[in-house]
Amino acid sequence: MTTKQIGRIIRSISGFYDVQTPAGVITCRARGILRKEGNAPLTGDMVEISEEKGKGMVEKILPRKNSFVRPAVANIDALVVFAANVNPVTEPFLVDRVAAIAGDQEVPVYLCVNKCDLDPAVDLVRIYRNAGFPVICTSAQTGEGREELWNLIRGKLTAFTGNSGVGKSSMLNQLCPDLALPTGEVSEKLGRGRHTTRHVELYMLDEETYVADTPGFSAFDTDQMELILKENLQYAFPDFGQFIGDCQFHDCSHRKEPGCAVTQAVAQGKIEKTRYDSYLRLYEKASQIKLWELK
Repeated sequence: MTTKQIGRIIRSISGFYDVQTPAGVITCRARGILRKEGNAPLTGDMVEISEEKGKGMVEKILPRKNSFVRPAVANIDALVVFAANVNPVTEPFLVDRVAAIAGDQEVPVYLCVNKCDLDPAVDLVRIYRNAGFPVICTSAQTGEGREELWNLIRGKLTAFTGNSGVGKSSMLNQLCPDLALPTGEVSEKLGRGRHTTRHVELYMLDEETYVADTPGFSAFDTDQMELILKENLQYAFPDFGQFIGDCQFHDCSHRKEPGCAVTQAVAQGKIEKTRYDSYLRLYEKASQIKLWELK
């Protein structure tokens, strides 16, 4: 006898999907038609599944409120981007690209500056607080910032993302020690983590709070992330918002045009230069998008 029910994907590995349902966790495959339609299930998806003789099948993906390629998650309420200024040092462009992708889908972004017991990362904290992001300074070793982070994510489904070795899993262990997630050392030679987290998994911290732990990435991996149309990119930088309407030209790209309020704000220190440099890099990438490739 075949039964059908609704559940949420909490883990996806090699084409298998663990779906949390009222009856428990059911491991499923997905109908081939979903992949053929370019609609592969993601961790965080609400799905309709069928079960027969202990074997599950994802039949349908329910409407998503958002979805991301990297990290590969769906239906999140906020994205927590982890960064550090030591072992490994986070390049601001990594943060800016992830934050822009989230901003393009109107998903709130929090910056968690970890390993503050080793380096307070004063510049990183300044840059992103000036840009209007909530910034939490934490240490997975000492527990610093744990309560502040918990207060930000409580009652939400959030995804933890950031470069390899920055301490996402370690901080999750601080928030919920019962998880006992494996954590890896940072390679002294490469200055990055050893990818202890190899898949996206959703953890329940309490009845209303869920966190997706995602694999770390490097600077090279940003090429695998989705791009934003150049016309929309300016709106994915919230620190540009108050200046956009004051440009001389309504279609200003904020690069070389005269009378640009954004470039003037950069010159006056009202917009951080690293943020503007990231915008220029992303604009250049976005300019190479062919619209037919997005269909």
